[in-house]
Amino acid sequence: MRPYPPIADHGLIGDLQTCALVSSEGVMDWFCSPRFDSPSVFAGLLDHERGGYFAITAEAPEGVVGGGPGIEAGVVTRQLYLADTAVLITRFLTREGVGEVVDFMPVHDPHTATDRHQVVRVLRAVRGSVRFALECRPRFDYGRAPHELTLGGAIARFDGPGITAHLQAVGPVPLEADGNDVRATATLTAGERAAVVLTVCDGASELPRLLNAEDLAEAFSAVRRFWHGWIGHCTYRGRWQQIVNRSAITLKLMTYAPTGAPIAAATMGLPEQEGGERNWDYRYTWIRDASLAVRAMRDLGFTEEAYAFRKWLQQRMHDGGAPNGEPLQIMYRVDGDPYLAEEVLGHLAGWRGSAPVRAGNGAAGQLQLDIYGEAVFALAQTGGSGEVVGYDGWQHSAAVLDWLCDNWDRPDEGIWETRGGRKDFTYSRLMCWVALDHGIRRAVALARPADVPRWTAARDAILQQIMTRGWSEERRAFVQHFGSNVLDASLLLMPLVDFITPKDPRWLSTLEAMDSELVSDSLVYRYDPAASPDGLQGSEGTFSLCTFLYVYALARAGQLEQARYAFDKMLTYANHVGLFAEEIGPTGEQLGNFPQAFTHLALIAAALALDTELDRDANR
Repeated sequence: MRPYPPIADHGLIGDLQTCALVSSEGVMDWFCSPRFDSPSVFAGLLDHERGGYFAITAEAPEGVVGGGPGIEAGVVTRQLYLADTAVLITRFLTREGVGEVVDFMPVHDPHTATDRHQVVRVLRAVRGSVRFALECRPRFDYGRAPHELTLGGAIARFDGPGITAHLQAVGPVPLEADGNDVRATATLTAGERAAVVLTVCDGASELPRLLNAEDLAEAFSAVRRFWHGWIGHCTYRGRWQQIVNRSAITLKLMTYAPTGAPIAAATMGLPEQEGGERNWDYRYTWIRDASLAVRAMRDLGFTEEAYAFRKWLQQRMHDGGAPNGEPLQIMYRVDGDPYLAEEVLGHLAGWRGSAPVRAGNGAAGQLQLDIYGEAVFALAQTGGSGEVVGYDGWQHSAAVLDWLCDNWDRPDEGIWETRGGRKDFTYSRLMCWVALDHGIRRAVALARPADVPRWTAARDAILQQIMTRGWSEERRAFVQHFGSNVLDASLLLMPLVDFITPKDPRWLSTLEAMDSELVSDSLVYRYDPAASPDGLQGSEGTFSLCTFLYVYALARAGQLEQARYAFDKMLTYANHVGLFAEEIGPTGEQLGNFPQAFTHLALIAAALALDTELDRDANR
């Protein structure tokens, strides 16, 4: 196995409370339990030697030496999802046969938080004969905690401090001790199958029930029924059905069902530049990312997810001030805990040596005023047209808007969480305008008590400020922050939030300026760090969220041929199972945490906008 496969060389499985990555070679090298934001059980992606992994691979036939192309090299792998599900299939093609490993996590009662999570890995030969090799090497607490092995027949138990992993073999998979880890080999012929089930739970929990082949067959059928039933509620019937469905399933996999809180990405510590220091922990719920993700889900017809997040968001407003003294914090743990102390895990080497590896996120205490716009926007979008907002919920929302009237005109760290000092970011002002505009609309529509004249005065003052100080006559474009000529792709959201019409002359001029400076073969950079230092070393790739927002803006501006070409090209950067990381590197590789909710929600928005505009154009 490769010690550090490409970031994109993975599929994602999960049970709506946690998730795991499996490489195209059958290696599970990322898994945290019991939640997305818990310490890792396997983190080989961040350190192959210390992080731990759970590999099931196929061995080359005897006498075959690797090094050449194709099956002559020994083993060729292929990976795919069972259509419209989160069931991942890794195929092994050898000169003696074809084998498969089917990976999934059963979805039992996703809305009830539990410490017990299962990974089912089914081995089967579909042609000829295949020799599988298994290695299970857990490393609890990001590889910091030791464990002890107890092995008895088909059951292996790994005991760490406060956590236990049980590995059960079902069928001819003879488990052997390898120090405090486990290995096995199993040769299967066409039609034969076996399985291993990993159950991770609290150290004091009861032993998991032993499973048999019939249990696993039912678990497989149940997980297929769950995902087929869920995706069946999708209302999208456009030109890009398969990739939109995959993005929707990915966003669902990254939503913590007990609270309805989406996370920004499934991983931590994966770099924006190989060997660089821009390595952050994204396993938390950003107000901004989650609000936009929920809008994308609602646009596809998934109203239950939108309602659940609204309840979570209203609870954050009800809880009152965050530790940083603001009404809301930019991010929280999935249960609403605002404390996300950042630490460097110095014992982990990082993906391909990209250190430091960080757990927690120190940006949680930053001031980012745009989150109030995304929060109010989410609350306005997630209710049905006939739904009346509860009085208490309205009071909390109104109090935030009253606060915003006094606080919108402040420098902050901005959407990109720069660590180079606060500035008057245009995007932050834009979203403060959105917060007040939607607040005014809701107050009037729902006949709720509000200081509408005050809100209106603040909203109009923000618009005037953006149009004067956020606009550069020299660049003929809206700029990143006041007093600069730096362009920023976050402003591609301007037409999406109805601040400006998609064909307004100022907007078309801004789009043209971005096209000349931030766009590289349809891929879009966030901004130029050289022109606007962000306090960090190194560079980064193009930002995939921004590329899809660029497609959205082009489509709404009527530039349909360019929009469709850019969209179709961007889809070629998806990985082999339709997943996207945060960025695209200079040679087309995916970089940053993976998969990234920002990218998939923007893909959905771009597909919907492009479909709508193409249909209008055809009708004309």
